[in-house]
Amino acid sequence: MTHFKKFGLGLLIIGALFLTGCSAKEENIEGSLEEIMDKLYEGISEDELPMGLSNIEITSENVEGYLGTSDIEFESALASESMVGSIAHSIILVRSKENQDIEALKKQIEDSINPNKWVCVTAENVVVKNKGDLILVIMTNELAPKIEENFDKLS
Repeated sequence: MTHFKKFGLGLLIIGALFLTGCSAKEENIEGSLEEIMDKLYEGISEDELPMGLSNIEITSENVEGYLGTSDIEFESALASESMVGSIAHSIILVRSKENQDIEALKKQIEDSINPNKWVCVTAENVVVKNKGDLILVIMTNELAPKIEENFDKLS
């Protein structure tokens, strides 16, 4: 095979990979935010979980306390936090509005969240990532890797 043919074949393969990667759209995660939140805690024993763990619906009235700003638009959101104020643990699911710019929304959240919102304790791990229209915000300590792994497994 001539160098020209090898070069052409290489360009063809790279182009095909590029087009396939660009056209693949990430699927949205189905289910209610409560169901998805339950899946994030799978495989974590009861004694590893923070005391007083509770799910709280995020609304326009309380969004600033969870996402650090009231200037944010979303379809729905749910926080899972300890009701004990001295435990740095906040797991938040945000479902974006249809056709909303996910990357811009993630950036807005990253710029606004406060891993020191508990004042006397700080979350050591902060993660903001998405799958389709669902954004995950992790602000916690030891549980962060397992929760992120469970999120990555969702389909």
